[in-house]
Amino acid sequence: MLSVLIPVYNYDVRGLVNTLHDQLMSAQISFEIICVDDCSKAEIGSINSEIQQLAHTSYHVSSSNKGRVATRHALAAQASFDWLLFLDADVLPTSDAFVSSYLAYLTSDYDAVYGGFAYNKEVPQTDFLLRWTYGRSKEQVKADIRNKKPYKITISANFLIKKSVFKNINSKITYKGYGYDNYFGSLLKTEKSNIFHIDNEVFHLGLESNASYLNKVEQSVDTLLKLDNQGLINTTENSLVVVFRTIKQWKLNVLFSWIFKKFKGRFASNLLSKKPSMLMLQLYKLSYICYQDSN
Repeated sequence: MLSVLIPVYNYDVRGLVNTLHDQLMSAQISFEIICVDDCSKAEIGSINSEIQQLAHTSYHVSSSNKGRVATRHALAAQASFDWLLFLDADVLPTSDAFVSSYLAYLTSDYDAVYGGFAYNKEVPQTDFLLRWTYGRSKEQVKADIRNKKPYKITISANFLIKKSVFKNINSKITYKGYGYDNYFGSLLKTEKSNIFHIDNEVFHLGLESNASYLNKVEQSVDTLLKLDNQGLINTTENSLVVVFRTIKQWKLNVLFSWIFKKFKGRFASNLLSKKPSMLMLQLYKLSYICYQDSN
């Protein structure tokens, strides 16, 4: 009935798997939990392998680091059931009814169902504030708002999808790198997949340090720019790409490129501080994509 698929990289997944296993057993359905470890450190693989003691649960370790796209493809290839529930390793359901909430959609006409993201209210240490602040302001969005533009916030850390639909969409992504959730969402829109958002969140626990996240921001912007230049995300609802195209049409991209070159240091000082500004982060992204496009 349901294949739960978890890509793992250097993260202790035991808490998540045990929580899911308890809920799945209580639901009394046919299920499997499959984890594929993308060549983590040996000690991580060792402690995570304990989950194989659970019924219908397996843990596989890749011989080399293949990246998120390939790992998800490998997970889907091993899945026995027609519905796939993808979860990132660093999340945890916010509700004891997490699994049952998804089960209600297995007989629906939807191709994919997105549960949403949540962040703990407790303010983290300063070095993790940027990721937490961004997550609470931009990713922690109620389903009724997400459904207004269903292909815009398609976070791959928590979603249910038909196996046939996933394999079709994912096979079109041939790159290895960070930031392909937007491409996946754009492809869902291009394929006219019927998707729906519900309030069935998971807490995002694996916060990156400020510097690490800012680096990932740049990687994701680079990915968006490459995809846009290749004409692969023409239907995207991503706000950054939409604004970038408008600025470029007005020939203001040169100005924003100069802004990035001139003020990058000041932007970074704010974003790595105790009070990171989300407006500053948006300006950082916009000026950075213009800078990369012109260099």
